[in-house]
Amino acid sequence: MKAVVVGSGGWGTALAQVLCDNGHDTVLWSHNPAKAEEMRRTRENPLLPGVKLPEALQVTGDLACLDGAELVVSAAPSFAVRETGTKIAPYLRKSTVLVSVSKGIERGTCKRMSELLWESTGGVCGIAALSGPTHAEEVGLRLPAGCVAASLSGDAARAVQDAFMNAYFRVYTSYDIVGVELSAALKNVIALACGICDGLGYQDNTKALLMTRAMAELTRLGEQLGGSRRTFSGLAGMGDLIVTCTSMHSRNRRAGILIGQGMPVPDALESIGAVVEGYYAAESVRELAAREEVDMPICRCVWEILYQSRDPRTATGELMGRARKDELLGATWM
Repeated sequence: MKAVVVGSGGWGTALAQVLCDNGHDTVLWSHNPAKAEEMRRTRENPLLPGVKLPEALQVTGDLACLDGAELVVSAAPSFAVRETGTKIAPYLRKSTVLVSVSKGIERGTCKRMSELLWESTGGVCGIAALSGPTHAEEVGLRLPAGCVAASLSGDAARAVQDAFMNAYFRVYTSYDIVGVELSAALKNVIALACGICDGLGYQDNTKALLMTRAMAELTRLGEQLGGSRRTFSGLAGMGDLIVTCTSMHSRNRRAGILIGQGMPVPDALESIGAVVEGYYAAESVRELAAREEVDMPICRCVWEILYQSRDPRTATGELMGRARKDELLGATWM
């Protein structure tokens, strides 16, 4: 099968390697022809140091590589997904399976990545989302990992599962593309919060409390938007939340640490040297929570820290001092 990965970041490169390992005729496209040439010459992506690209992997800056592709993977950063969809649309066919692996929500519209691809490509082919607790750095080293291929089409989800699954990369299928994509985007906000906790010197108890109660917030919003509660407790939800909140591979967590240590937010974001998706997702969460009338105090406090320069310790005090609650809302005593 011919597969093209559109986007030569760390994640796109790691997934191109998986497809190559599975014997597919795989091309990695970069929007920067100079970067493509450098990767061809060195057989390495600077974002994945020490990971040698398979000899069979083709790298190019020419979009004509999409001709005849049966599987197309959209691996652009969230802010570039709509533009990417427009660029690749002329090359897609009805039989193509288009896979979104970007994690984010579009600013202003609050739309998920698959919705952007559907609009920008004119809905010419089936779309799936692939997501889960999978750092590119570890997938590049071929360490065991698992994720979820979600689509409204069972055939598309299974096609993605078949294309990617191998001895080190396990793929489950799901019909709940809404929940999978929301989990992917919203957990970045909580990873920022966990990083802030680290920067403040808070330890394991605090982070366990934060992650668990934040997931309750994300689940409430996700269900309101049409996602399944089970998705948020699975690989794409809690699984991705755990890995993003606890790993130093996470740009969101690293940015949060700097903010918790007192660095101004713009400086913290710039110092990471790559897109910190949680910063933008925090604004989208605020808009969605207001629109859907879902109470999300943790996410609100994160937004206030990021956008209104609120002191993190003051925000912590507010959250800890909230009114008494029953953990199982709506439950009754037996």
